[in-house]
Amino acid sequence: MEFRHLGRSGLLVSEISYGNWITHGSQVEEEAAVACVRAALDTGITTFDTADVYAGTRAEEVLGKALAGERRAGLEIFTKVFWPTGPGRNDRGLSRKHIMESIDGSLRRLRTDYVDLYQAHRYDYSTPLEETMSAFADIVHSGKAHYIGVSEWKASQLREAHALARELRVPLVSNQPQYSMLWRVIEAEVVPASEELGIGQIVWSPMAQGVLTGKYLPGQPPPAGSRATDEKSGADFIAKWLDDEVLTRVQRLKPLAEQAGLTMAQLAVAWVLQNPNVSSAIIGASRPEQVHDTVKAAGVKLDAELLKAIDEIVDPVTERDPAKTESPAQRP
Repeated sequence: MEFRHLGRSGLLVSEISYGNWITHGSQVEEEAAVACVRAALDTGITTFDTADVYAGTRAEEVLGKALAGERRAGLEIFTKVFWPTGPGRNDRGLSRKHIMESIDGSLRRLRTDYVDLYQAHRYDYSTPLEETMSAFADIVHSGKAHYIGVSEWKASQLREAHALARELRVPLVSNQPQYSMLWRVIEAEVVPASEELGIGQIVWSPMAQGVLTGKYLPGQPPPAGSRATDEKSGADFIAKWLDDEVLTRVQRLKPLAEQAGLTMAQLAVAWVLQNPNVSSAIIGASRPEQVHDTVKAAGVKLDAELLKAIDEIVDPVTERDPAKTESPAQRP
């Protein structure tokens, strides 16, 4: 395993991290989920990402159980706050009330006294940013989190939050966006702003929900048991990639992966890690062998000729398409 600094902070994270969105507590049984976490640890992964909303808080519980007994100082545990975690009007968003109550719930479920990174899962347009950042600062200053980050924030929002973070003397070090060969929205504005501010990307869906593994074939129904056939595992989210033209392009990547001595999954993860602003790529798994395979992308260097060939094949999304705006069910 290779390690990278999270932004310009002193925190080192494994360049491949393990995330449990739509798997732990929902898609796979607890025993299999724990086995995947153990596999991640065996391969050298030390960074684990979750959120209070995943599987209705169950994902945090499963991760906490799976990591119990590990040396806490040897792990980097990340979680998030924003989406609804209860029926009340204040059980959501980035108000001071919700943030301060949510961190305690997350720590309890994760069986830890602190998280290494506490992230705003989305931008809250209904709460003053000053209120949100002040609450995050108090959490850091109380020792319940070491660093703070955000997820899917725009460049302008990052700049405003970073300025407040400096005033409050709290380290805002990361953004967690979707990023893959097929989805490059962050490259135009978010990455340049992040490089300027010292913010690193912890990217999710580097394999485009499994599409870049090549298992979905044009003109054929999704394989039985795949993520695209399971409503609990984000079938509605993956649907945007299940287009015959996209799938045909993905199949054309196979010879490139073979020439590089990589599986399709390894190529997809290695590709996002070529971006120097990416601190870590999040992978998920429903079986331990998937973890063992994908982590082989760590440390892989792709040459310029290969990167050019990939660009000539794929037709990436470089601007956010209103027709592909996420629904509340799509919460990575």
